[in-house]
Amino acid sequence: MVIALLIGFHSTAALAQVAGGTLQGSVIDSTGAALPAAQVTATNVATGVVRDVRTNRDGVYTLPNLEPGEYELSVEAKGFAILQQHLKLDVGAVRVINFNMKVGALTEKVEVSTTSSTVELGSSEISGVIGSTRITELPLNGRDWTQLATLEPGVSSIRTENSLGNRVQQGEGQQMSISGGRPWQNNYRLDGISINDYANGAPGSALGVNLGVDAVQEFSVVSNGYPAEYGRSSGGIVNAITRSGTNSLHGSAYEFLRNSALDARNYFDTQKPAFRRNQFGGSVGGPIRRDKTFFFGDFEGIRQTLGTTQISNVPSAAARAGNLSTGKVTVDPNVLKFINAFFPLPNAGLAASGDTGKYRFAGPQITSEDFFTGKVDHHISEKDTIDGTYLFDRGNSSQPDELNNKLFGFSTKRNIVTAEENHTFSSQFLNAARLGFNRVVALEGQTPAALNAAAGDPAFGTSPGLDAAQVSVPGLVAFSGGLGGFSQHNYHYNSFQGNDDAFLTRGIHGFKFGASFERIQDNEFAVASPDGQFKFGSLANFLTNKPKSFQGVIPGALSERGIRESLFGVYFQDDMRLRRNLTFNLGLRYEMSTVPSEVNGKLATLRNLTDTTPHLGSPFFSNPTLKNFEPRVGLSWDPFGTGKTAVRAGFGMFDVLPLPYLFELVTEFSAPFFQQGNITSLPAGTFPTGAFALITANSNTLRSAYVQPNPSRNYVMHWNLNLQQQIAPSVTAMVAYVGSHGVHQVTPQEDMDTVVPTLTSAGLLYPANGTRLNPNFGRIGGVQWIGSSEYNALETKVVKQMSHGLQVQGSYTWSKSLDTASTSVGTDAFGNSLTNPQYLFPRLNRGLSDFDVRHNALIHLTWDVGGAMDPKVRALSTSLLRGWEVGSILQVSSGIPFNAILGGDPTGQLTANAEDLPDRVASPACKNLVNPGNPNNYIKLQCLTFPNPVTRQGNLGRNALIGPGLLSLDSSLFKNTFVSERLNIQFRMEAFNIINHTNFAPPLADSVVIDQSGVPVPGAGQITSTQTPSREIQFGLKLIF
Repeated sequence: MVIALLIGFHSTAALAQVAGGTLQGSVIDSTGAALPAAQVTATNVATGVVRDVRTNRDGVYTLPNLEPGEYELSVEAKGFAILQQHLKLDVGAVRVINFNMKVGALTEKVEVSTTSSTVELGSSEISGVIGSTRITELPLNGRDWTQLATLEPGVSSIRTENSLGNRVQQGEGQQMSISGGRPWQNNYRLDGISINDYANGAPGSALGVNLGVDAVQEFSVVSNGYPAEYGRSSGGIVNAITRSGTNSLHGSAYEFLRNSALDARNYFDTQKPAFRRNQFGGSVGGPIRRDKTFFFGDFEGIRQTLGTTQISNVPSAAARAGNLSTGKVTVDPNVLKFINAFFPLPNAGLAASGDTGKYRFAGPQITSEDFFTGKVDHHISEKDTIDGTYLFDRGNSSQPDELNNKLFGFSTKRNIVTAEENHTFSSQFLNAARLGFNRVVALEGQTPAALNAAAGDPAFGTSPGLDAAQVSVPGLVAFSGGLGGFSQHNYHYNSFQGNDDAFLTRGIHGFKFGASFERIQDNEFAVASPDGQFKFGSLANFLTNKPKSFQGVIPGALSERGIRESLFGVYFQDDMRLRRNLTFNLGLRYEMSTVPSEVNGKLATLRNLTDTTPHLGSPFFSNPTLKNFEPRVGLSWDPFGTGKTAVRAGFGMFDVLPLPYLFELVTEFSAPFFQQGNITSLPAGTFPTGAFALITANSNTLRSAYVQPNPSRNYVMHWNLNLQQQIAPSVTAMVAYVGSHGVHQVTPQEDMDTVVPTLTSAGLLYPANGTRLNPNFGRIGGVQWIGSSEYNALETKVVKQMSHGLQVQGSYTWSKSLDTASTSVGTDAFGNSLTNPQYLFPRLNRGLSDFDVRHNALIHLTWDVGGAMDPKVRALSTSLLRGWEVGSILQVSSGIPFNAILGGDPTGQLTANAEDLPDRVASPACKNLVNPGNPNNYIKLQCLTFPNPVTRQGNLGRNALIGPGLLSLDSSLFKNTFVSERLNIQFRMEAFNIINHTNFAPPLADSVVIDQSGVPVPGAGQITSTQTPSREIQFGLKLIF
């Protein structure tokens, strides 16, 4: 055991391990003198399990790593009356409960007020807890409990995620930014084990949700100022604990039904698409042996058919005849044959120019998912407990592509195992050891069937024997190719974890120390654009067969990658109670990781961008983590000594470890182990069949990679200053300033093999007819540590705890997040990201983060009307007027930033993913670049112009436009009918976006405003989708016993 080896310096994993809560405080007499040897006993109400401790000579006690739940707390000391208090302990919480003993006989018992202060006096962290009532009773679209994390200040969901099945590189879970951090810098934990997926993102499934509402007892969200025990994260911590069995048999069975007949029509629907969902399951928990051994199990299934309206830009009949608004062109017969085969004619109106039009259709997304959780708790003795959890999740989904040419599908599977043993050495010394295994499988890019026969016809293909290639044209929907055309990504990810934590109380010191180890096996197989991909600079160039670039896979060089990496961390934390009303938190963490390696040495990277050949095998790069010492400091001060006020502050350093997800694109797509040819300058007439011969005839077209060989340490500094005040017995308010600064942030690059520009007083200027940095390759993907980020926020929260059946919370965040790049996994992780930002002058990229939300306000409540869940009035719930519950979530937030860009490559960068910006007109009318509330012309196109000279990068900054805001109200109404003392039949109705407010999405599909020739793109700036669905209604029936 680690404790035997490290007497004074102990265990934590490369993740925060402890899921239990801590009770601590002091015991004094009426004179204020400390009472040593007083016995403090905590009895778990649900299981009857007892933990006790005696106060030390300073009258201080600590009960660490208690299972979250309700407790009866009692304090006994010779010559004093027994004090008793009922309280609830949350996951990961540190509750400070101080006792003033009254002289009396031991037989005399004094009941302390059950409404103890909720002001946090033991730590400086900014956090919140979502309890079981809110998890199960608040309206949740899809029943994904992680969505509730956004109820906390400083937490915002990513509203520009790529569509499901198109984001496997970024993970399939709900992406969130916590206190300005990137979504991949958060850590999700279940029972003390990290459950991040292969992309280091939120756990999720083919449906994009994380099920288990009835299996999660509660979870906490720690957004800033967390102590040294937490690692593997520079963003936020989402810390959940699985429900356990108790001494009484309890459980539920349920089914939720959705039907489009109950829903409102979406703004962009001509008629409502079909929607059918059955979500069903049940849970049961109870004793195997009373007061000793308990079990819990939960199953949930989903069967769904969701009709989705897709709106795409396609060439008009006039364009197919060569009659463009800019003049007559001669349409190439091969191009016309291709267009007519795959691009339907417009059926939803033409653009003003008449060159393009909208094609609308509704296709079904068919999804199934099965989820299971099981847990066993066993209390070996008063000094030893053990528990174990197993989770299984499997999902499959398929849907039509953008033009209804083919089906594409994806599937996911998860297996999670945790085991924990707690041993009490003495009343002052406890140890918790933990093992865990997290396996995630994700398969994306499957194309099981052709809906259009041409999609499966190799006659339209570019590569021999394969089907149609992908095609990208400014002003048209990106065509994803024929069968097999989607990029394929298959991940089999295994994480083996072990960690150990020790808790030691000595005088005024509460020591925590620990160590952890994690071994990652990331097995990857990927093919980028298997059928090939063409890009054109304008619609006219497409019609006349003048492609800008082509990339295609050369057969025979595809193989799996087996990435391996190890993580190690140790920490020491001292929570010093210098006074009854003053606590200092001092901690130091060290965590490092090995450099990723490949089991067969299949790693290839250029040591210098101009190298003619790559370096093969290990080391991939020099290790920047060897000096990752992370100080954490904080304080909590109760200035009046009443337990109702806390002034708190904290600072900490948090490292971003170079985990495998950061290097997916360079490990998977680099010659010689993967051979993809790239040409950025093509002769006319080479579409669709002539380009493939050009990449196979020249070895200088292959794709390579550059990973910064000597990276700097990547870390984020967090700080906060906050005030908490108990306003009423059940009401607490918080106001906080929260900030962070990211240093040497990872910056991925799609193609670094660019023409080198010059920074002039007029802007960034590219040479005419320039040459790329390295002519020995066709494309060079890259990973560098050159980014920076800043976040500053005012965060406020008011919480009314459950009393009289009502609990309410409101939060508001006023923040600004700036960075030079926002993504860690590829450059197109978000729909509003620039895919190839400037890396030679990274400061030019500084702008609003892709996930910046300036104002974000949320209010939610649950109300047990008339005390339906109160055992004293349950008998009355059979009355129609009794037994009602309501729940509601209101969100009001500002829009997210996005870009307006130029099509093609007007500046002549000659990269595979060139992206140029237009000029911004200097005019009072152009101070705001959007027309709020106008979906047909959201972008003020008159405010954006083509740069002159054409080789100059436009002066419009990154993320200079702001999308529409969001207003949404979700509500639930339940009727509880207790047919007996222990059996409740609950009828549920939930309405999502009940006010049916149209929340327009930014026009990301039509953000190309001017093509490569300087011609305005038809339909640019039009909004064609919404951020949220229209009003949807769900009915459910739940039996609770």
